[in-house]
Amino acid sequence: MEQYFYITALLISIFGLFVIDRKYKLCFWENKQRATLTILISILVFILWDLIGISLGIFFSGNSKYMMPYFIIEELPVEELFFLFLLTYSTLTIYQTGRRLWPRT
Repeated sequence: MEQYFYITALLISIFGLFVIDRKYKLCFWENKQRATLTILISILVFILWDLIGISLGIFFSGNSKYMMPYFIIEELPVEELFFLFLLTYSTLTIYQTGRRLWPRT
């Protein structure tokens, strides 16, 4: 059961961002196509970064009891995709919030 704690935390966090996004219409509810494209491109860049780091022996998967035992490739756990989505979505949400609070004049 403990092996699902990390993915559960990631999913709860992503859901929380969706609620904030919907309430304030920051990303997907402002422009679904632009938000999707921005997040997908960012995730692809980070996956490429991960693959390079894994191939150089810099990045490796830790053996945590809170992680699922499923991997996309060796040293790249499934949770990494959810983490990268959370990372890019939260960054986009913060950016959009800043744009609204401090508009350019």
